[in-house]
Formats: sequence, structure tokens, C-alpha cells
Amino acid sequence: MFVLSKLLSAITQPLFWLALWWALALLLAVSTRWRRMALGLLWAGLAVLGLLGFTAVPDALLRPLENRYPQPPPEAISRHVGLIVLGGATGHPNLFLAHGQVPLGDAAERMSAPVGLMRQHPHLQLVFSGGEGRLLATGTTEAELASVFYQQQGVDMARVTLENGSRNTRENARQVAELLGPRCQQPWLLVTSAWHMPRSMAEFQAVGCNVTPYPVDFRTGHTTPLTEYALADSLQRWQTALHEWLGLWVYQATR
Repeated sequence: MFVLSKLLSAITQPLFWLALWWALALLLAVSTRWRRMALGLLWAGLAVLGLLGFTAVPDALLRPLENRYPQPPPEAISRHVGLIVLGGATGHPNLFLAHGQVPLGDAAERMSAPVGLMRQHPHLQLVFSGGEGRLLATGTTEAELASVFYQQQGVDMARVTLENGSRNTRENARQVAELLGPRCQQPWLLVTSAWHMPRSMAEFQAVGCNVTPYPVDFRTGHTTPLTEYALADSLQRWQTALHEWLGLWVYQATR
């Protein structure tokens, strides 16, 4: 399942398929007979690349994922014993090893939101789940980076438990359930990106944990103007949306 989840990251990238498309066109261009078709394929691929820059379409795929679970009202937070925070917000460990600062990526709210919640609610515990989600291990887990980050933010580490063996969402759920044991039946807030929440909730409920979704890191609003155009950002949104929808199907099929 871990290797499969990594392969999903490749096949859900639009540029991966465009590269195959252009490679096919170049192969056809070798033959004089197919050169006109090859030229058409090259231009078609370029047109598709340009169209992928409009963010309204990937946003339409992300929005139902993000809107599936609302954020709980503030008065409901105190009824929970703690936060289960999923990794996926930190950058490459080499940046930390080189500069001593924990690099945060686009999903930084996964790390920062729990800090504020713990300050507002002194009784809340925090369980951070994240090992190494790379095929080529670096020797530094997300849990190690999280430990440094929370210490730098002044969090009382006596309230923090780190799980450093999981490599994907399914392993997050299974290893947290094993770590907490019967305590997983208590009410916990599950903190992860809003677009990642449907898959995460399904996995934690499957292992019997009593979790309430606390989505963060929203990528979409109520609407996206059709004129909104940003090629690099849109390609990332396409990958995120396709990865999550395909991941939901694969996880459901293999659960």
C-alpha cells in the first residue's frame, strides 16, 4: 500500500501524462508518414497545458472534498481530550539539517493551528503522527521535525505524544490506534488538510477511533472566477484533487 500510494503521486500529475503524450508525438515524428499527426499531437498537448492553468476546474474537484466536514464550533473544542495531528506539512529534512529551522510547506496550518488550540484549551493533549513518507528515506522523520517545531513554539512537550512510524494515511490511523489503545475511544479532534479529511476520517473510523474532524489548510472558497489563471498553482491543485479522489477509491477498495 505504501509503494502504491507513492505511485499515485506520479500518475496524478498532469505533467506526467503530458510528458507521455509528447513522447508519443516525438516517436511518431520519426516517421515521415506520421509526422503531420505528430505535429498535431504536440500542438494539442501545448493547448491542454495552457488550459490546465485555469484554476476553476481543479477547484471544482477540491471543493466537495473540503466542504464534506465543517469545522466544529469553538464551544465544542473543550469537549475533546486532545488533537490527533497528521503529518504532511513539513518540507525536506535536509533544509532543517542545513539551517536548523523547521521548513513548513503549503499545509503549514496542520502544524500551526494546534498550537493556538492548545494555548486556548490547556487540557488538550496532542498526538502527532508522521514518519518518513519518502521512498528514499533520509533518516529524519516528520515526528522529529514536529518535536523541534512545537518546542520552538513554546508548547509543553509533556502534553505531546509523537508517532514516528507511519508513512501514509492508512498507517497514520493504524499506528495512532495502536499507540492510544482504549484511549482512542475518547473524543479526539482530527487535524489535517480539509481536502485530505474525507480519506483520513474513513481510515480513523475504520480502526475504531472516536474522531471529530477539524479541517485546516483550505485551498478553495465558495467560488472560483473562471478568469482565475495561475499555471504552476493550478497544476498543483490538479495533482492534489486527482490524488485525493483516486486515493479515496483505492482506500475504499482495499479496506
